[in-house]
Amino acid sequence: MRKQSLVLCFAAFLLFNLSCSKNNASSPCTNHSIAQDEPVILTYLANNNITGYVKHPSGLYYKIITPGTGASAGLSSKVFVKYNGTYTNNTSFDAVSDPSKTGWVLGTLIQAWQIGIPLIQKGGKIQLFVPSALAYGCQQTGPIPGNSVLIFEVELVDVL
Repeated sequence: MRKQSLVLCFAAFLLFNLSCSKNNASSPCTNHSIAQDEPVILTYLANNNITGYVKHPSGLYYKIITPGTGASAGLSSKVFVKYNGTYTNNTSFDAVSDPSKTGWVLGTLIQAWQIGIPLIQKGGKIQLFVPSALAYGCQQTGPIPGNSVLIFEVELVDVL
């Protein structure tokens, strides 16, 4: 019995190491810098005739559509939102119109949302023009390719 346990442990160890070395063997991705993505954002803003945007010190560009009047969100707040996420070619990659399907802790979301959502209050709406470094970096996430500049329109429906 002891010998079988030892063999099983060794097999598990070997399988784990092979899967890790396989992942490490693939070419590591390289994150774009915020400076690399800034021309993409500025071109998007110009091509779509978007004015009234602000550049946050983080490199996030945003435009407050409606400031809202209720509570503001902090990183430990649970946020209920409606949103649409698009690429810079205006193709949608994700959208939620039912805020009851959200209810996420803000501090667990992408950095751009952690920065942008507190800029509005409950009932507010904001557009976020997101450098890849403030989103998913060089890692592909679902349908989103690595180093993608993303555009979000977010409505803060409720804050807990």
